[in-house]
Amino acid sequence: MNFNISDSVVYIGVDDKTLDLFESQYVVPEGMAYNSYLIKDEKTVIMDSVDSRETYKWLENLTEALGDKTPDYLVVQHVEPDHSGSIATVCEKYPEMKLVGNAKTFQMLGQFFDIDLKDRTVTVKDGSELSLGKHTLKFFTAPMVHWPEVMMTYDALDKIFFSADAFGKFGTLDAEDDEGWACEARRYYFNIVGKYGSQVQAVLKKLADKEIKAICPLHGPVLKENISYYIDIYNTWSKYEPEDKGITIACASIHGNTAAAAKKFKEMLEKKGAEKVTFFDLARDDMAEAIEDAFRYDRLVLMAASYDAGVFPPMLTFVNKLVSKGYKNRTIAIVENGSWAPSAARTIKPIVEQLKDVKLCENVVTIKSSLKDTDIPNLEKLADELTAKK
Repeated sequence: MNFNISDSVVYIGVDDKTLDLFESQYVVPEGMAYNSYLIKDEKTVIMDSVDSRETYKWLENLTEALGDKTPDYLVVQHVEPDHSGSIATVCEKYPEMKLVGNAKTFQMLGQFFDIDLKDRTVTVKDGSELSLGKHTLKFFTAPMVHWPEVMMTYDALDKIFFSADAFGKFGTLDAEDDEGWACEARRYYFNIVGKYGSQVQAVLKKLADKEIKAICPLHGPVLKENISYYIDIYNTWSKYEPEDKGITIACASIHGNTAAAAKKFKEMLEKKGAEKVTFFDLARDDMAEAIEDAFRYDRLVLMAASYDAGVFPPMLTFVNKLVSKGYKNRTIAIVENGSWAPSAARTIKPIVEQLKDVKLCENVVTIKSSLKDTDIPNLEKLADELTAKK
C-alpha cells in the first residue's frame, strides 16, 4: 500500500493482519501497521524497514516506489525487530546503500544481525544533518522513547516529523477506527512508552520551535490535520497528568462476589455524580485497556479478593504494572474481600505506596465473602470521599 505524503515522500509500509499479540502481550484484533517511508531527492532515502513477517510485501512496495532509482541511504531510527527485521534483506538487495544511525544503533544492530557494515555506515549525533538535495534531514536522539538507540528525524523542506514509535497506535491503516485515534494510541502509549514520560518531554522540547505539517510514526496513521492536538495530548500523557475526570474500577474477583460488589459500587459512584466510571474485570478483560483507563482518569478503585494470604494474582499483576509504568498524580481507593483472613488490602497498599504523588483514600473497605446491607454504609463513605468536590 503506497501513497504520497508530499510530492517527494511516499508511504511504503505494510499492514500485518495475521498478528494476534503485539510484542507477544498486547491483543491487536485489527492487526498492526509497520510503517516505512521513502524520500525521493538527489539522494533517495528509506526511513526504516519493517518486521520480518512482512519483508516480501514491503520489498514490493519499496521497488514500486523506487521505480528506476536505487536507495542511497536507509535511516534506522529504531532497532526493535518490528522495524529492523528486514534490514539484512534490503542491505543484501542494495549493496551500495549506506545505513544512517547513531553509535548505539550500530552496536545494537550487530546484536540482532550478522551484517557486514564496514564502509556502509553514516553515524550521526543529536542535531546532525544530512542533505539529500532539496531536503535536509535533522536527527534528534530520543533515548528511551522507548529504547536507548531511538532517534527521530525532521525534514526541513516538507516540515515532516518522522517520530519513530512516538505518536504510534495499535491497528492497521485500513482498520475501521470508530473510536478515533486517541483510543488505541492511548493504550499503545501507556503500555509501551508510558514509563518514559521525562524522555518524551525532552523530545517535545527539542521540537518546540519546529513547524510540523505531518507526523509520520512507525505505527498507525500519518497525522496531518490538527497537529497541535497530537502534540498537546502527548504533552499531557508524558507529564502523567489525568486526561479526563473520572473513576476506573479495576476488579479481581474469584467467584464473582467481589465483582458483584464492584458493580454495585459503580452504580453508587454514578448516582453521586461521578463524571465517568469505567469497570474492568482483570481476570477477563484486556489488562492493557485497564492500564489505559487508569492513566486516562484521575481516580482509581482497586477491588480484589484475598488469595493465599495475599491478593488474587490478576490484581497483583495490575498494580505491579502501574508501578513499572510510573503511575502518579492520581487518587487510589482500596476495597478488599476475604472469607476468613482478608489480606488483599495489606498486600496492595505497600505496592501502591511506592507510587509518587498518589493519594490513598482514608476509607479502606473490607467485605467478608459477599456484599451485605451492613457493608453499604462503608461503601457510601468511600464513594463520598471519591466524589467530593475539590
